[in-house]
Amino acid sequence: QVQLVESGGGLVQAGGSLRLSCAASGRTFSMYAMGWFRQAPGKEREFVAQITGNDGRTYYADSVKGRFTISRDNTKNTVYLQMNSLKPEDTAVYYCASGDGSTLSTYEFAYWGQGTQVTVSS
Repeated sequence: QVQLVESGGGLVQAGGSLRLSCAASGRTFSMYAMGWFRQAPGKEREFVAQITGNDGRTYYADSVKGRFTISRDNTKNTVYLQMNSLKPEDTAVYYCASGDGSTLSTYEFAYWGQGTQVTVSS
């Protein structure tokens, strides 16, 4: 079965950077889209970024565009989220996700990691 394990969360000051990692297992990694979502306290989970399978196109939420970068290393079955210029409103639990396609609509992500906490202090 598909397993996703996130790491790299933590506490950082506003303006700082963090890099999240998500290690995937259970199938051929390179074929499938990978994404990052986040959920802040009292809010619904929201899309952050996606990188497609096979051709590696990237998509971002407007709120993170220009600050966050999603990338993947197919040799390591790992997807990354580089987060720069962090703001207190970026504070959330960040989830790695995937699904059964090379490009996914936000509702098509079916496999989820356990989440990693990111806290940005002002």
